[in-house]
Order: sequence, then C-alpha cells, then structure tokens
Amino acid sequence: MNPFSPPFAGGPPVCRPDPVAGQRWTFGFAGGLTAEVHTHGARVHGLWVPDRHGRMADVVLAPREPGDATAAAQYFGATVGRYANRIAHGRFTLDGTPYQLTTQENGHSLHGGTDGFDTRIWEAESVHTPERTGVLLHLRSPDGDQGFPGNLDVTVGCLISRNGELTHTYAAVTDTATPVNLTNHAYFNLEGEGAGDIFDHELTVDASHYTPVDEDLLPQGEHLPVSGTAFDLRRPRRLSEAPARTEHRPLAAGGGYDHNFVLDPDGDGTLRLAAVLHAPATGRCMEVFTTEPGLQVYTGGQFDGTVVGKSGTAYRAGAGIALETQHFPDSPNRPGDPSTVLRPGDEYRSMTVLRFGVRS
Repeated sequence: MNPFSPPFAGGPPVCRPDPVAGQRWTFGFAGGLTAEVHTHGARVHGLWVPDRHGRMADVVLAPREPGDATAAAQYFGATVGRYANRIAHGRFTLDGTPYQLTTQENGHSLHGGTDGFDTRIWEAESVHTPERTGVLLHLRSPDGDQGFPGNLDVTVGCLISRNGELTHTYAAVTDTATPVNLTNHAYFNLEGEGAGDIFDHELTVDASHYTPVDEDLLPQGEHLPVSGTAFDLRRPRRLSEAPARTEHRPLAAGGGYDHNFVLDPDGDGTLRLAAVLHAPATGRCMEVFTTEPGLQVYTGGQFDGTVVGKSGTAYRAGAGIALETQHFPDSPNRPGDPSTVLRPGDEYRSMTVLRFGVRS
C-alpha cells in the first residue's frame, strides 16, 4: 500500500477479511480524513490527512501488516487495557482483596498484562451518517482476565467527522469492582509515516504539573510543577528540545519524554483541549481534546530500528510520538490520584477527539 495514497474514496465503511486474522475496516470522507482500523487490537493501522497543499499522507506508524503488530510493535495503534500504563509489581488491593496481575516489563504490569486488549480480535460493526462514519468495536474481558476481577464488557468507537475530527469513545460496564483505564496507543508523525523523525514538530500541553518517574517508569513521589523545567510545554516547544535526561534518571537512546502530564484544569469529565501537535514542514496540526485527567507523552526514545513500517522504513528514535489520553500510572496504588475503579451499576465513559487542520 502506498502510504501517500488513501485506500478509500469515501462512503460507508468497507470491511474486508485480513489474510491472517480479523478484519480491516476502511472509512472516511472524500478529500478529508481516511482511516484504516483493524479488529486485531481495535487498532488504528492508518490515517490519511491532507497537508497545507491538500496532499495526503498516512501519519500513523505501523508495521506493514496488522498481524505483524507483535513484540516491539504490539501497541502500535492499539486499544490498550484493562489498564493503560503501569501498575507496580502487577499488584493492587481493592475493597480489602489483594490482586496479582500478569507482569512483563521489569516485573510490572504494562497496558493490561501479558495478554492485554491489544492482542484480542474484537467484534466490529459499522456506523455511517451524512456527518460521521466509522466503526464500533466490542470485547468481553472475562473475570480473572490477566488477574483483574469481574466480567468487563467494552465498546470502543472510532469515528471520523466531515469537519476533520477523529473521535475515540470508550464505554465499559462490569459485574464486580475493577480498575479500568483505556486509551489508544497510536504513534503520529505529521510529516508522514516513515518520513523521518518528529524532532522538528512543535508540541503544546496544557499541564502545570507532571509525574516524575523512577528508572522503571513508575511514579516517584508527588506530581511536580513543570515551571522552570523541560516539562513546561504550556507554550509550543520543538521536540528537538526534549531532555536527553531528567533530574531523576537517564532516558533511553534518543532521549525525550515518557511521562504523564497532569492536565489543566483538574479532570472533571469535561471535554477540553489538552495538547496541540504541529509539523511546520507540512502545516499539519493535530489538536487533542479529552475528558481524561492525564496525557502520557512518549517520543519513541526506545525505537531501535527493530520495527519496519508500512513504507519500508525502520523506525528509530523519534520516529513518532504517542499522546495517550488516560488516567495516571499506578493509580490503583496511589490513593491521592483520581480513582480508576469501576463498580457494578456504573458505566465507564471516556472520549478523545483528534482535530486535524493546517497552518500556513
């Protein structure tokens, strides 16, 4: 597939079986955004966006085939859960009962455990109206899945609107109290997938505090003010200025961010602007609106060329940036953070809107 040629000319979503497993769904509006979503991991596999001259490019990093999204590429574009980010040692206590999750990275639970939502084949149905088009994806996570309590029924929406927005909606219900924290883990390069690195991109994040981490990327102490640090992104900062190290630990090859930002104002479930990513070379701009209290910013410092993308380019440090809207890392063990506990009779709801445009 040519990453600079959208695979779809508009109309109702088109579904075709994947040669390996699951389904590919393609949808969008003529002359505007076009997306390819795969049921393996409820995964955004491609997103074609016009630049200031109207030229389209796929701005989402992914291996050539969705079935190759394993190992180093397993989270590319995926819906991650039950718990996005890390839970220390895979352990938490809820209502007096201790739970042990499956663990992987340094003995901690990451993005739901060894067999998280990114590995599952989701069920999908199409949505199409004159103003929006896309898919709804459904998954049941059974009681005890990766050690989490309760049967959890999840619905994720991935919808494109005529005005250039990609909306992710999340809904879940449970029959037993359980932590829930869902996000999409797409990596973006607004110059185009495989076009190089994102160090000339400019990033703004509306956050006055961030979460310091230890060498295992677990929260360390209280949230700290960004003022006077490299974490102050309240005005646009070129990503080439991201730190090579922090006051707490050296970063992996390529440096950069892999931190939670505490969004302003305090999360109250209202959809508000959280971040803006801009590529001066193409004019493409992505505004991130969310109902979530946090934003994990990861600039791909650990990419080492292992993953080869759709265009045949090996992804190295800074090939893309993930802007993961979510609750905070290790919240089940940090009572001062916003709760991630979902209880029977309640419904988990979250929304993130990516609004694309261009600047001259």
